[in-house]
Amino acid sequence: MISTSARLLHLLYLLSAQPSWTCRELAERMAVNERTVRRDVARLRELGYGIESDPGPWGGYSLGGGARIPPLVLDDEEALAVAVGLREAALSGVLGSDQAALSALLKLRQALPPRVASRLGEMDSAFVHTTRPGRPQITPDMLLELVAACRGGERVRLSYRDREGRATDRDADPYRLVHTGRHWYFVARDVARNEWRTFRADRVERIRPMGHAVEIVDPPDPALLVSDSLAGGRYPLYARIRLPLPMEQALRLIPPTVGTHRPEGPEATVVDIGGPDANGLAGYLLGLATPLRVLAPDEVREALVCRARELVEDNMDGRLP
Repeated sequence: MISTSARLLHLLYLLSAQPSWTCRELAERMAVNERTVRRDVARLRELGYGIESDPGPWGGYSLGGGARIPPLVLDDEEALAVAVGLREAALSGVLGSDQAALSALLKLRQALPPRVASRLGEMDSAFVHTTRPGRPQITPDMLLELVAACRGGERVRLSYRDREGRATDRDADPYRLVHTGRHWYFVARDVARNEWRTFRADRVERIRPMGHAVEIVDPPDPALLVSDSLAGGRYPLYARIRLPLPMEQALRLIPPTVGTHRPEGPEATVVDIGGPDANGLAGYLLGLATPLRVLAPDEVREALVCRARELVEDNMDGRLP
């Protein structure tokens, strides 16, 4: 006789395999009596599973909505398909900064039978994720190592190559991964500097657990930290503009990775934007196709006015205004 726990798992599997079962059908498949089936259904309901029943001789049991997700029983092909789908979701950033796909993929890969895991590894080595020209790629294995570090609560040592190509070792307390649509960023506390930092994930060459458990105290907003880091990069010139838009709309127009925003009352937002030169900034501002006012500097304001005049003149067809 199988244990109660194993019988409950078998019952969940049967309920998820087809829309409805009669009590007699379940009893026959599980090799128990109908009283045991009814008792097991009651236990599952106590555990939070939404099992619905229809009265009458033709009624039966079906798995409805509940507070818990039942265990999934997948064959090899289904498990491989789910793993590949999660891998592509993680690499494409379709979920934005959400790490749900990475976390689910990590759990799935740990539970895969060796025969399926080896097939997934073969596919990982054969697949190439399309990126924009010149954009570095990051391997699925490195992404999984980083997300495992975030979940592990343990200090790590990063072998890291900075933007100048210099190789360094950094001790860090992992916190989160953030995807900006262009790159993955590893948010962690730099132990040596005792400050929160962002590390480009594709520049991490190796990550090693240090065997030292850490407790994250007062962590930053990881997405905001990455946004501020990107928007605060070193540019030759910065412009400050006022948009007649509330903060929420201004953030949709100018992403936080491009500018640093602050509200000016409920209906306006001031944004600082960096660029290569006055003409380049003017071109970007003109491309926003929205009313705005350049607060500073004068050279950006003058460049914007000049480009706007040229646009008007090019579209006048020789006619006077």
